[in-house]
Amino acid sequence: MTAAVPAPLPTRALHPASTAHAPWWRDAVIYQIYPRSWADSGGDGVGDLAGITARLPYLRDLGVDAVWLSPFYRSPQLDGGYDVSDHRDVDPLLGTLADADALVARAHELGLRVVIDLVPNHTSWEHEWFREALAAAPGSPERDRYMFRDGLGEDGELPPTDWLSNFGGKAWTRVTEPDGTPGQWYLHLFDPSQPDLNWQNPQVRADFEGILRFWLDRGVDGFRVDVAHGLVKKEGLPSYDKHPGGLLEVTHEAPYWDQDGVHEIYREWRELLDSYGVPERIMCAEAWVAPADRLARYVRPDEYHQAFNFDFLEAPWLAEPLRTVIAQSLAENDAVGAPATWVLSNHDVLRHASRFGLPQGLPRPNGIGATDPQPDAELGLRRARAATTLMLALPGSAYVYQGEELGLPEHTSLPDAVRQDPTFMRTGGLERGRDGCRVPMPWTKGARALGFNDTGAAWLPQPESYADLAVDVQTGVRGSTLELYRTLLSLRRERAMGRGALAEVEGLGADVLGYVVTAPDGERTLIIANLSTTPVELPDDATVLVASGALDGRQVPTDTAVWATLG
Repeated sequence: MTAAVPAPLPTRALHPASTAHAPWWRDAVIYQIYPRSWADSGGDGVGDLAGITARLPYLRDLGVDAVWLSPFYRSPQLDGGYDVSDHRDVDPLLGTLADADALVARAHELGLRVVIDLVPNHTSWEHEWFREALAAAPGSPERDRYMFRDGLGEDGELPPTDWLSNFGGKAWTRVTEPDGTPGQWYLHLFDPSQPDLNWQNPQVRADFEGILRFWLDRGVDGFRVDVAHGLVKKEGLPSYDKHPGGLLEVTHEAPYWDQDGVHEIYREWRELLDSYGVPERIMCAEAWVAPADRLARYVRPDEYHQAFNFDFLEAPWLAEPLRTVIAQSLAENDAVGAPATWVLSNHDVLRHASRFGLPQGLPRPNGIGATDPQPDAELGLRRARAATTLMLALPGSAYVYQGEELGLPEHTSLPDAVRQDPTFMRTGGLERGRDGCRVPMPWTKGARALGFNDTGAAWLPQPESYADLAVDVQTGVRGSTLELYRTLLSLRRERAMGRGALAEVEGLGADVLGYVVTAPDGERTLIIANLSTTPVELPDDATVLVASGALDGRQVPTDTAVWATLG
């Protein structure tokens, strides 16, 4: 039985249109590059800045507006570069400051903006400041830059609090004092190699303002801020024993997440960014914050420009959760005048082409191993294409993770011996970790390392499935995932959908999502995403623009999404 979309369409308004000349970031599509895995110009198996620069025309042709680079700073690379030892230099593994300057210049030549990662919650334990802290005495100015505390127990042998690390285990590590005796403990909400900074210390705040200026003066267009919800800890560092299943709970009730003091910091940063004038430099918050009204606080007019919509990313491929999160996200962001920022994959989560191939409505795994239940690859890709077609129709900004435009799945059979994620190490393999979504890009089928470099070396091995998904295999091929993305991005820009008003189509049934986007010039686009088990028939006045999969005449099959004109 086929359900028909009613005509005329009964709709419910969800979101007003932006102005036709709104700032670039309000509807930008930004492409995330994980530098170690994008392109390797040196042949050592690790991607680098020169490799990125050489491949930038690919992103221009894809149709994105900007690129976001995960960290390329000097680092011992114990957490993929998120353990920064010098925020003002490039790690030699990835290049030089001259390479960074050349990348920014080339991107600008191609009409692409550049957003870089900022990691303010912690440094590497190889950072000059932390070395000075270890050499200094308890209570010293050097130690006050970090979160050093005396331990509990008769001899200070117990951690100062019961807090847990986001990578598994305790969030505290005890140091050996310069005289060789057991000493204080330092806080690390992630790996012990990543000591948390003390954001009550004026020197910490001043240094990061200097870091922002250093990169802005070099021409970058903005910053994605890592762990934006974690900088400030609750006064007194109180106990918190509500860890569900040993994990850090995403709630402001936890004394280390989403504390009100973070907003003062970000207001100061916004003032600094605004001082650089037009075009606007931006900040995007990686803030794992719930509920939605708490997240909206980060994108008030004098704070962040964007904040990742992790509620959308975490929603299963089920109509009601998606319908709810879309409506709530727009409502909460509209209340503070901010755009929604949609995302489906990144370097920290299971790729959505695999995530949607698993049973839906269950907790999302942190990585998949060869002995774990495996995703249905065909089903996952079909749903991923439909989910992207839905996402890129929604007003606001959107982020695309490298390789998702190829339909890349998670590498679900990585041998344990090659895994490098500290999450895998610190949980004893209980959590597989994030390596499976960080595997090097496939550029050319049949080439060494699939064109990642000329030598065949790769810091993580690529799965066999990547060969048939390589860029050269999909380029110009009608119906390929790459050409789907190119079409979606071209139409999104042409029809100003990121700046449009959004109305929900009613009466389609519980498992069908329908929306109408009305651009500032009045042009309307119908979006239908069929999550039901039966086909949906398009209205007579709809002309198909693009579909995530093959249509059966005018019928939209299960797990398929379509854009169409009206009238």
